[in-house]
Amino acid sequence: MARYQPRPLPQSSTADGGVAAVDRALLLLTSFQEGDGPLSLTELAERAGLVKSTAIRLLTSLQHFGFVQRRGDRYALGPEISRLQSVHAASFTIGEIVMPVLRRLSATTQESATFYVRQGDQRLCLYRVDSPQPLRDHGRAGDLFPLDRGSGGRVLLAFSGAEGEIYERIRRDKLVVLAADRVPDLAGASAPVFEAGGHLAGAVTLIMPVARCRPDYGERVREAAIELTRQLGGPANLFE
Repeated sequence: MARYQPRPLPQSSTADGGVAAVDRALLLLTSFQEGDGPLSLTELAERAGLVKSTAIRLLTSLQHFGFVQRRGDRYALGPEISRLQSVHAASFTIGEIVMPVLRRLSATTQESATFYVRQGDQRLCLYRVDSPQPLRDHGRAGDLFPLDRGSGGRVLLAFSGAEGEIYERIRRDKLVVLAADRVPDLAGASAPVFEAGGHLAGAVTLIMPVARCRPDYGERVREAAIELTRQLGGPANLFE
């Protein structure tokens, strides 16, 4: 799978009601990017937009609490980062993030909203919110579908390296809207959702009868994908 650049670093201005020193320390931590080895003081200060004297004082405090470790004249992330990641992983349920977004998407469109993940050579409907309208598809959470048919499967294949014009277009647009690709008279609009590091987390999809597929539904799905990507810690700038 292709690797994506991390999201841009936040500006160094203090958050409303925040503490400037804490903001600067967190800027230093977020200066470490995927694929980095240990970084020099100069590199960290430049990335965080800090003068070296301020950066070294903050790094000393971060080192004291295990968030940073010094390796000669360079700095790397410390073991406390791994501990907090383990705590986060143990308490994290993706459904707590995905389901509210799907409910809002379904409520605003009155269509079925789903979240697919790849499972081997198929795609799994991990979460779903049904359309309240009597005429709708009747898939369910837990159902398996083909990867090579339907907008959700096409998105999962596109970001698994599939070749072909349609997959190149999906990678470029971060969106696909298809009619009758899997089932006659059904349309789907899908967009990728990324997690930390720019890795694909899944595909958010809106499913509806072809006759009810509106031009603005693609953008609504894309907005839902951006929101989920942000909440999962992924780089939302991939959608720019």
